Amino acid sequence: MSDPILVGTPIIERFRLEGRVALVTGGGQGIGRGYAHALAEAGAKVAVVDLNLAAAEAVAEEIEKKGADAMAVQADVTKEAEVNKMVTTIIGHWGTLTIGVNNAGIGKWVDSEAQTAEEWRAVLSLNLDAVYYCCRAEGRIMLKAGYGKIVNTASMSGHVVNTPQNQSAYNTSKAGVIHLTRSLAAEWAAKGVRVNSISPGYTRTKLVDDLLATPVGKSMLPKWLALTPMGRMAEVSDLQGAVVYLASSASDFMTGHDMIIDGGYCCW
Repeated sequence: MSDPILVGTPIIERFRLEGRVALVTGGGQGIGRGYAHALAEAGAKVAVVDLNLAAAEAVAEEIEKKGADAMAVQADVTKEAEVNKMVTTIIGHWGTLTIGVNNAGIGKWVDSEAQTAEEWRAVLSLNLDAVYYCCRAEGRIMLKAGYGKIVNTASMSGHVVNTPQNQSAYNTSKAGVIHLTRSLAAEWAAKGVRVNSISPGYTRTKLVDDLLATPVGKSMLPKWLALTPMGRMAEVSDLQGAVVYLASSASDFMTGHDMIIDGGYCCW
């Protein structure tokens, strides 16, 4: 029996994504934009999906300027019909779908006793229900093909209760994403579809920068940094390697895993 380390595909080649087709929801900004660029740089064709079509188009144009293949797709992923249309559109354009990155999400700081049913449902609808709709639509294609990679964006807030902000809906939704990921991973493991998640810690994006510019945000930042052993927030670039790894053949034996990238926050 030959030694796969000696005769197998070189490790760097196993991270390459040439011939793969990916979608990234919430790809018009922030972490999703970073994921879309990373997948494209690794060789994948990338569909940038966002509720804001102009934002998706801008990111797709950025990717194309790098010489990669991209398209913009508008979709409200909280609606099953639009999720199904999203996948159909990508299949119609490129003929396949091999990587699904379900990243769209929202957060809200609100005291639980003051939180309305509408506020609760808005967070759960996008952060958890929509992830399921996307996984289901992507899974149907990948299961038929016998191979596929699904990467969901969870959060360290699915593992810990953040302080000092109150965000019970967000924390609950992200814990749900982690367990949904495990459930689908176990269900689809024997059928060639790998399902994993990434749990970022506090990450610097434009939305977070805007929040931190407010009086409340300014008061919270020192606490966040004090609780993070590395003493800083993540940059979006700190997350890009993880999504490429989970999308590539280098992670073919990994499924049901939540990759925490939080500067050590959950180590305490």
